Order: sequence, then structure tokens, then C-alpha cells
Amino acid sequence: MRHELALKPKAMLLSLLLVFLVVSCTLPLEAQSQSRNKWILTWSDEFNAPDGSSIDSQKWTAEAGGNGWGNNELEYYTSRTQNVRQMRGSLVIEAVREPFTGSDGVSRQYTSARLKTQGKFSQAYGRFEARIKMPRGKGIWPAFWMLGDNISGAGWPKCGEIDIVENLGSEPSIAHGTIHGPGYSGEHGISSAFTLPSGRRFSDKFHIFAVEWEPKEIRFYVDKHLYTTRKPSDLPPGTLWVYDHPFFVLLNLAVGGNWPGNPDSTTVFPQRMLVDYVRVYRRK
Repeated sequence: MRHELALKPKAMLLSLLLVFLVVSCTLPLEAQSQSRNKWILTWSDEFNAPDGSSIDSQKWTAEAGGNGWGNNELEYYTSRTQNVRQMRGSLVIEAVREPFTGSDGVSRQYTSARLKTQGKFSQAYGRFEARIKMPRGKGIWPAFWMLGDNISGAGWPKCGEIDIVENLGSEPSIAHGTIHGPGYSGEHGISSAFTLPSGRRFSDKFHIFAVEWEPKEIRFYVDKHLYTTRKPSDLPPGTLWVYDHPFFVLLNLAVGGNWPGNPDSTTVFPQRMLVDYVRVYRRK
């Protein structure tokens, strides 16, 4: 009797271990960590082309112009490799202080770049993320954002805009996440901010900026930190939630404008926005 009782705990332990091993081996595709099974990659650019390469024209269009872009910006956007190129596994968007006159006859004292996936890729809902090292300095304004792909017909802001991150160079520790729509656009956009602790700056190293976009909810992240969630209930009374159709992706580095103000004597040029990757996922 004593011998049987002594064996039972061991037998039970062995049985439990066997069950654990069976479950571990049979469920890896269904019970992996949430971060691995939550999303499926649908589009990405890793920017791993040879140093000095132009952008992948199958994925991006480089916009051109110096008309202020609705914000009284000071730069002329170009597709030149001086302003946008791939280097050491990253996309480099470089703002340069230089006199430049475009083919449209517009002259500016700064150049930079603005990329979009319009007509090449758009998606409704999912996780949109980029790993970025920000520039800094008064009047420097980098952004990773999205616009509704119906913008040609609906116009802005009825198409909707999701600013995944904007960072003012004069506020190097603060990331802004904002939505714009009809009745809550421009300076009335619905915005929240995330501040790095201990005086750290977004120009010190790379950070991951993301939104997770569901039919009635948009969650904003910096690295692993969820810092705000937007829902239809956050909108001003009588306005519309216009985030129910595909959006395309944009990356740009502006110089000056209504929000950041213009560069001053403390601003150092050139300034570079480095993008390690852009990745888009959908729900599994």
C-alpha cells in the first residue's frame, strides 16, 4: 500500500507532463503568442536595396511641388536621390537648405521628399506600422500618415486622414497621433500625444509608430505603448466617422508650416528622417 501511494504522485506528474508536451506540440499554430498570430503581413517595404538606390516605384510615388501643401510649408518636394534614397537598410528622406526652382517655376529655399502609395496600395483596417528615427530642429516636421483612397472624388477631409505620427522638431520628445474628418479637421483634428520619459528624444534612436484600425476603433501606439484609442463617440456631435474604406500610406518630411513654425538660427541642415521599414497587416 505504501509503495502504491508513493508511485501515484510520480505517475500523476508524468501524466501532466505528457499532456503539456502534447498540447505544446499540437497547438503552436493556434496558440502562439498574441503578437505572432494576431496579424498577417499584407504589404511592406524593408528598404534593403543597394545604397543610393531610388525608392521602389512599384510601391511608392514621390510627389513633387512647392505650393505649401495647404500648410504654408517652405520646402519643394522632389524625387531626387539628394532628397530621398535607400541607404544601409533604411529609407532616407533628407531636408536640405538650398535654392531650388521646380519645373513648374516655383522657387523655394529648401528641398525634401514626400512619398505615397496611392494607386499602388491601400487597405481598410489592420495594423499599419513603421520603425522611424526622427530628425529634429525648429521648423522640422516629419510624418507617417494615411489618407482615404477616395480623396479624388470625396476631397479632403471627407476622405478621412489618420496621422499615425507627427513630430515637431522643436518638441523632440513628443509624438502626436490625430484623426481628421469632416467637421474635425486641421487645427480641430482629434489628437493625442505621447511623451518619451526622462527627456529622451525621438531623434536619439529608432521607435515603432503604429495604429491598429478596426471598423469602429483606431488605437495609437508608440513602441509597445497604447496611448490613445479613438471611436465614433469621440467625434463632435453631428459629424461622421469616415474610416470605413481603404486608405493609402504617406511618408514626408516638411520644413516650416502653420503648425511647427519656420526654421530659425538654431536649426541645423540637412535633417534626415530614417525609416527602417513600413509594414501593413490585416487580421488573421
